[in-house]
Amino acid sequence: MPMQARDIETLIKSALPDALVTIEDLAGDGDHYAARIVSEAFRGKSRVQQHQMVYAALKGTMGGELHALALHTAAPDKA
Repeated sequence: MPMQARDIETLIKSALPDALVTIEDLAGDGDHYAARIVSEAFRGKSRVQQHQMVYAALKGTMGGELHALALHTAAPDKA
């Protein structure tokens, strides 16, 4: 079963409460999304570390319920 955009946002916000999250369904199929996430928690972290934080927030749904997620992450002043 495809994952809903609001479920992705909820998972991310549970791990990064200050995050501004924008989710876009790229194909209209509930399987291919792009996410723009801005959070103070990303400050001083490499892009890889930022993405690892997001994947950890998704609690194993990547590759299962969630097939593809293009990420754009940044600290507030870098957005």
